[in-house]
Amino acid sequence: MSQPSAAPVVERVDVHHRYEVVVDGKRAGVTEYRDHGEQRVFFHTEVDDAYAGQGLAAQLVRQALTDTRDSGKRIVPACPYVAKFLKRHDEFADIADPVTPEILRWLVGQLG
Repeated sequence: MSQPSAAPVVERVDVHHRYEVVVDGKRAGVTEYRDHGEQRVFFHTEVDDAYAGQGLAAQLVRQALTDTRDSGKRIVPACPYVAKFLKRHDEFADIADPVTPEILRWLVGQLG
């Protein structure tokens, strides 16, 4: 009989500018961001294929956005997945800012 797997854990890893979802001690996915003043600009989310279909991306993004709120920051959804998540979860609408050309230019400069 196999052991049940541990519940996924989401952690903010500031040194890498991302949140990670960890399953059984292994990083299963990330959502990456850069802070721009009071805004946290999310630009990339992915979950490893081995963990697909388990709802990890939604859990990861929900906890990342909750932490962003708790940190007193606003959300800018440059990442298509985060933008899609926000359309379905209006509980974050009060802290969501639009993606503007200025933000995108700034982000390109940050990412090199």
